[in-house]
Amino acid sequence: MKPRRDFIKQMSLASAAIIATPSFANTNFFASDIIRVATIGVNGMGWSNTMAAIKVKNVQVVALCDIDGSVLTKRKQELLVAQPNVKNVDTYGDYRKILDRKDIDVVIVGTPDHWHALQMIEACAAGKHVYVEKPAGNSIGECDAMIKAKNRYNSIVQVGQWQRSEQHFKDALDFVHSGQLGNIRTTKVWCYQGWMRPQPVVADSIPPDYIDYKSWLGPAPSRTFNTSRFHFHFRWFWDYAGGLMTDWGVHLLDYAIQGMKASNPISVSALGGKFAYPELAEETPDTLTALYEFDKFNLVWDSAMGIDNGSYNRNHGIAFIGNNGTLILDRQGWEVIEESQAKNKVVKPFAKVQDDGVDRHWENFIAAIRNNNPSSLNCSIEDGAHIATVAQMGNIAFRSGKKISWDEQAKKFTDHAIHNEYYMKQYQNGYKLPTL
Repeated sequence: MKPRRDFIKQMSLASAAIIATPSFANTNFFASDIIRVATIGVNGMGWSNTMAAIKVKNVQVVALCDIDGSVLTKRKQELLVAQPNVKNVDTYGDYRKILDRKDIDVVIVGTPDHWHALQMIEACAAGKHVYVEKPAGNSIGECDAMIKAKNRYNSIVQVGQWQRSEQHFKDALDFVHSGQLGNIRTTKVWCYQGWMRPQPVVADSIPPDYIDYKSWLGPAPSRTFNTSRFHFHFRWFWDYAGGLMTDWGVHLLDYAIQGMKASNPISVSALGGKFAYPELAEETPDTLTALYEFDKFNLVWDSAMGIDNGSYNRNHGIAFIGNNGTLILDRQGWEVIEESQAKNKVVKPFAKVQDDGVDRHWENFIAAIRNNNPSSLNCSIEDGAHIATVAQMGNIAFRSGKKISWDEQAKKFTDHAIHNEYYMKQYQNGYKLPTL
């Protein structure tokens, strides 16, 4: 794949035409017609989103793209079986060929985190609507650029934080907002993932001939191929992702922030390290505690790999701790534990659920496109960028070893050295984000 310089120049020249020409989002074109979807990155959540997309009426996935030819061949065959009404599915190793196709309406960005911003922005510039996996961006600066791109190109962009489409999460927040818990001074968010384990440290090697490793690296720093940094395990390395904080954290912190109707924190401190698996291949901490300071409450993040026995006997969750009771929320349901000394007693609901949030998230996304109503999205790029920013702050506090402070009005860290080092990822290999 060639560097982006030429492509970005072409995008800049084309942007005026894109803006001047009414997009399908401004018409009723989709009201009764097929929406054609293409997926970039089909080895993980990109594939889960592909399967969810074809469940929505009058949606067809017509193209797949991946830098791993073995995965691409496998997924094409699976898709032809799962979607028998579509006789042909095109496959590509270069995602730009998908963006060039005028018959594709929606692009799924299911690639590793370090690709999310660039591919979403380029898809918007090409006139597509976009479903981008979480976290929205791999840095705070990327998140800001993604919002600007959505606004400039008038695209409808949904971020893959599918918990926002599950009813029991909404019901739990309604209870929190009802005031029955009393004054909430502390929220706790935890993520204990016993099954997650980095790979062993192995020697660098030559990538298999069916993998376009150079394109996989893209804007990340050039490194020799290593199997322990590839596919699922990219998430344990700072070049490409942010560990559990940006993997699960964006899901869980999202509901703590929504429940407290909060913006960005005033300050963040964090401690942790490679305590569970010091001998394995990872850079991000497998154990991390972060303390977020807000105006009227504290938020505690607690994560650990290799352990399932988290707070309240749950391996993940959010706890809103109020004077009258504590509401505990996770993917299986929610309940309220009454404070024994509270004068004002609370209703003690307990709800267990079975709901496919990914499917519901796709129904919401397609409905927003058909109705040209981006305000109806359950997780807009603004929503996704906000929570990705909060998660990035926790990682920045850990990596810098400092208590960091945020100036909400200036949208900057108060420590200029911290801001310059961590606000924006430095793109490599001739790649750069378009100026918006």
